[in-house]
Amino acid sequence: MADEKKKDEQQKKPKGEKRQSQQVAEKPSAEAPRHSAKDRPRLRTRFEKEVSQSLMKELELKNPMAVPRLHKIVVNMGVGEATQNAKLIDPAVNELGQITGQKPVTTKAKKSIAAFKVREGMPIGAMVTLRGDRMYEFLDRLLSIVLPRVRDFRGVSTKSFDGRGNYTLGLRDQLIFPEIDYSKVDKLKGMNVTIVTTARSDDQARSLLKHLGMPFRA
Repeated sequence: MADEKKKDEQQKKPKGEKRQSQQVAEKPSAEAPRHSAKDRPRLRTRFEKEVSQSLMKELELKNPMAVPRLHKIVVNMGVGEATQNAKLIDPAVNELGQITGQKPVTTKAKKSIAAFKVREGMPIGAMVTLRGDRMYEFLDRLLSIVLPRVRDFRGVSTKSFDGRGNYTLGLRDQLIFPEIDYSKVDKLKGMNVTIVTTARSDDQARSLLKHLGMPFRA
């Protein structure tokens, strides 16, 4: 009986060791990448594979690093009524956070203006600066979902460049974003979307945005 017990114990040990080795093998290494190429925003992938090459040919650039690209997107929502009631800033911050997926920063007045009853340091709006993947994801949603929801939309103006390759787009209200719940909106709030690029001129920036899908007015 004792010999049979020893044989059983010897047979069981290798199985346990195999199970432990399998668990160790299945455990992912710390050096393994957390995000695969599939997780990259589709607009960013499109820029890297298609748009950058098209811009090099169109602008006659020899160096790939000279190709104009997106640098950042700034979304600014002003709340003028906050000078009378500071609590109006909170809904603006919440809605801007839902729209962009990033926590906004409260903007404050830089100087006092007596005519508008504005004091220095008073909160007057909210702002978000998007970079990297969030920037491409926001622009993709803006071009493919948000702008087509604007009533009587006929394209955006081609004259909203600042002379340094940056483009500013004005939106009348926040309801065109699908993330906003109509029933929870107390007041319509407009916002400005500024697309900052590395382009050296407005023409280069216009070509970049056009290739990315910006629906410029004919």
